[in-house]
Amino acid sequence: MTLTFDTAAYRDLLAATIPRPIESEEEYDRLLAITERLHFKPDCTPEETALYQLLVTLIESYEQAIDPIPTASPLEMLTYLMETSGTRQADLVGILGSSGVVSEVVNGKRAISKAQAKALGDYFKVSPSLFI
Repeated sequence: MTLTFDTAAYRDLLAATIPRPIESEEEYDRLLAITERLHFKPDCTPEETALYQLLVTLIESYEQAIDPIPTASPLEMLTYLMETSGTRQADLVGILGSSGVVSEVVNGKRAISKAQAKALGDYFKVSPSLFI
């Protein structure tokens, strides 16, 4: 059974919520509370789902503006993942190639190839794009 989108019901939700770009911590908290309520609500209507998606977009935009996620280089990502997982250079020999290649990559003397990025992604269970 496909549920149809009720424009009038969505209009009512928008009127009750009054979503707009977030410019204050109070507005952020208000929209976050509504979003959390919708997130945990069982059996959301299509209109509630649309409102939820809109609010998530507004919240993500605000969060990115006030606290942008720093970008890390592929080498910084590899170093971080190695440190947090207790991985040693020797553990990467079978993934990246010889110990010389591993040393060059870890010391920033050689870029990570696409094939190596895929292998590292599989090993660390993360997206290969972190290493490209």
